[in-house]
Amino acid sequence: MALLTCKDLVLGYDGHPVLSGISFEVCAGDYLCIVGENGSGKTTLMKTILGLQKPLAGKITFGDGLKQNEIGYLPQQTDVQRDFPATVREIVLSGCQGRMGRRPFYNREDKKTAAQNMERLDLSALAGRCYRELSGGQQQRVLLARALCATQKLIVLDEPVSGLDPHVTSEMYGLIRNLNREDGITVMMISHDITAALQEATHILHVGEELFFGTKADYLASPLAARFLALKGGEPV
Repeated sequence: MALLTCKDLVLGYDGHPVLSGISFEVCAGDYLCIVGENGSGKTTLMKTILGLQKPLAGKITFGDGLKQNEIGYLPQQTDVQRDFPATVREIVLSGCQGRMGRRPFYNREDKKTAAQNMERLDLSALAGRCYRELSGGQQQRVLLARALCATQKLIVLDEPVSGLDPHVTSEMYGLIRNLNREDGITVMMISHDITAALQEATHILHVGEELFFGTKADYLASPLAARFLALKGGEPV
């Protein structure tokens, strides 16, 4: 059963469409990479799925017990966010807020979940450190741990390796791969790194003037992939 189904979505702002005709589904265990040109509407799609904005038309449905507030989200960071004056523990724990309802305070289970996810991503030793003092790679691991506190099923990642050096990029992709293959977390990831996306993905959603949704193999066999890879300088996988 699909965790997420989008049918005939039209996305935009103030009634003006930026992307239309979007239909796809994400099933448990999938690793879906969303690719396309800058400004094609990838982040807008993510925000719509997360309920941060409404679609202009079309329908989003959730299945297999998944609720919209139970999706883990790792957004692109701004400079202001990178300088946020909170501890690692506080930021990771904030990922539990979506399931708190009207509770004003974190409970024992929330704190246990945060501790488990910090250990999962090798952050326990940094728990008391100030977030803004961390390296870019450490900050991304903190945000990934925060996203995992919100979900046991689906994480949504918006350019999770942006600005990271090649070694840290490889480590981050490895963490995400392990979460998907070993822990069974379903992944949706926006990526400008088409070569890496094709190495990791089970499915591809290509958005823009032309649309594609299907398996990685079917995407690689399509004329759209050939044109996009040539434009980006990527290599078939």
